[in-house]
Amino acid sequence: MKHEPRESLLNLLLPIFLILGLVLLLSLNAGQNTQTAVAISPLEEWLKVIVGYLAAGAEIAAAVVIGGAIVRGLLSYVRQLFARRQQVDATEVIRLQLGRVLALGLEFTVASDILRTAVAPTRQDILNLGAIVLLRTLLNYFLEREIRQGQQSRLQQNSVGTEE
Repeated sequence: MKHEPRESLLNLLLPIFLILGLVLLLSLNAGQNTQTAVAISPLEEWLKVIVGYLAAGAEIAAAVVIGGAIVRGLLSYVRQLFARRQQVDATEVIRLQLGRVLALGLEFTVASDILRTAVAPTRQDILNLGAIVLLRTLLNYFLEREIRQGQQSRLQQNSVGTEE
């Protein structure tokens, strides 16, 4: 475990830098409020329409994935409530499963934002995308960290339970 102090420092500094980057992007974003009219070619217009549909599809996929996980988690929880044999860590398992799917849903929403910015982005679009991606990366970081901690505590509980 030679790298533990280094990893704990990284776990502390990464969220701080992500938050500072988000604040910086939002402050740059606040100063920009002018829009210039640019001539758009018919091909670019069609490309924007197609990419718009793809981005909407990614958002729908995120909603379906997250919605399905919510329904599945709720059904598992209700089943657990009425089970004759109660498992001690059943709610933790449900929470970890939901967390994994939420991370996947966040990836779909980031993909959607990238698609929307892909066609002829302005500086404002790029700043908005940067802020959104940083925010979602920060959320995803903490979610993944929580999932890892939950899995480690489950493994420790299982190893203690088998030793007894």
